[in-house]
Amino acid sequence: MKKLIVCLLAALSFAVPAFASEGGMVLDRFPLEKVNDPAALQNGARLFVNYCLNCHAANFARYNRLRDIGLTEDQIKKNLLFSAEKVGENMKVAIDPRQAKDWFGATPPDLSVIARSRGSAGGTGADYLYTYLRTFYRDDTRPTGWNNLTFPNVGMPHALWELQGQRVAKFEEEADPHEEGKKVHVFKGFQQVQPGQLTELEYDNAVADLVGYLKWMQTLDVGSRDVRGAAGMSSHAMLEAAQEGRRASYRVSNGHGGEPLRRGGQRERDTRCIRGTDIHHERPR
Repeated sequence: MKKLIVCLLAALSFAVPAFASEGGMVLDRFPLEKVNDPAALQNGARLFVNYCLNCHAANFARYNRLRDIGLTEDQIKKNLLFSAEKVGENMKVAIDPRQAKDWFGATPPDLSVIARSRGSAGGTGADYLYTYLRTFYRDDTRPTGWNNLTFPNVGMPHALWELQGQRVAKFEEEADPHEEGKKVHVFKGFQQVQPGQLTELEYDNAVADLVGYLKWMQTLDVGSRDVRGAAGMSSHAMLEAAQEGRRASYRVSNGHGGEPLRRGGQRERDTRCIRGTDIHHERPR
């Protein structure tokens, strides 16, 4: 029952407006090469089935489509077929969505196209998810015990905390550069308080694999795609490049400098407040 409640809280958090990070911080760039890497997609599929499918369906995807990323039917049956009986079935949720709606007033959203729907002028949906899943931290003031730098006061608990471990966020109070006499909390960094199963680099790579799978899965509603062949990918890459150019122009015009956030070294400060909060951010460059 505890696990079910956590899953439903996570589901409700996905139902809120998609642009919570807009105006607050620059999104990290998702490594696009993951979408064309069968090994990364296979690992992403494993993470999705083990950590996401308990609460969220993917009704545009069938288990047998995982053969497109190099898995055999036998591998799918033995390792990934938990909430269905046949590989030809859709990726259905493990809980009854009707009960979820009755209990909490909302059905857990389908994640088939979540990587597309989260896109904004500040970055792609994959950029959002890649940043979001890497910026959770412990916060005892929140009902779930978790908060998120990308989405402040999010209702979703950290589903991947066993992999990443537990961190706290460090903030310092500074003068608001936009309003005289007002103080704001400026983010200074994370502090690891409990190690996870993965190192920081391994966790970032795992999240990239998961987001890569979510991004690949969004194409399944519009036709077949086999990442084992490169045919047909050039137009997709050209579209991504064009979109990145528009996003870079947007970031420059809005004071971001057009550069993604990077770990270590000098720091870059985004002095604009997150919508609905008084938190400013100083992120690693």
